[in-house]
Amino acid sequence: MLRAGEVVAFPTETVYGLGADATSEAAVRRIYEIKGRPPSNPLIVHVPDARAGQALAMVWSDQAEALAQRFWPGPLTLVVPRGARIPAVVSAGLPTLALRVPAHPVALRLLQAVDRPLAAPSANRSEHLSPTRAEHVRQGLPEVPLILDGGPCRLGIESTVVSLCTCPPRLLRPGALPLRLLRACLPELQLGPEPGAPAASPGLSPRHYAPRARLLLSAEPAAVDPGPGPVGYLLRTTSPPRGAGRVERLPEDPEGYAADLYAALHRLDEAGVHTVVVESPPEGEAWMAVRDRLGRACSRAP
Repeated sequence: MLRAGEVVAFPTETVYGLGADATSEAAVRRIYEIKGRPPSNPLIVHVPDARAGQALAMVWSDQAEALAQRFWPGPLTLVVPRGARIPAVVSAGLPTLALRVPAHPVALRLLQAVDRPLAAPSANRSEHLSPTRAEHVRQGLPEVPLILDGGPCRLGIESTVVSLCTCPPRLLRPGALPLRLLRACLPELQLGPEPGAPAASPGLSPRHYAPRARLLLSAEPAAVDPGPGPVGYLLRTTSPPRGAGRVERLPEDPEGYAADLYAALHRLDEAGVHTVVVESPPEGEAWMAVRDRLGRACSRAP
């Protein structure tokens, strides 16, 4: 199906992806069509190993090689100069290319079997909650013709994205790879995209990762007036108000919290709540990715 230009949903260790042949412009446009994704939002291309990634880049620096050897397979996406084999539509017309080697046995076996790079954003409607189980894909994108079910995603949030097209390198999107590990290899790493630069990474729109329910963040969830309709609570350390309905409690560590965050929000959506009151995560770099996802999910649609 992939070789014929179709899309297929498959698991990674982060979230489920909606994959298509990254060398086919028509196949890539099918991803944008199904997701309702703006053409200005670039895609990540998945490859089976670092050599396959190097073959798609116009420039493969010593820095890229060192990071690939250290963190691939894994939840790190590298933005490098795009080579001629990948059409511009993959990168929203930019001369850059986002590359990753996923650390999931099903994803790696698929990439090896199809023998082509796969462009694969999260397998959900644009701006909506990312899927971490096959049933999330089936519910959100029923028109997808095939879903490879690899079970729950181990890490639960998207990859960390680093651009090597700037000097010094920049963290474009915090993600499942902890920032402390990146800093050990890239002490000069700058946080955030360059001001005014076009988005070379997915996940940078103000509203993203959003459930159907309205999200409210608060350090004291029990004190929040959630308004009318059924209410759910997403808590880490605090207690819900007396008589609270649906309560989801997440682990106190950032990795455990991230691993179940989207799944918990899916469960609250499925329970039919109108509003989810979320206990604000702690400050600090260890919680940066979680705070990024919740902040964008709370953003109102324009």
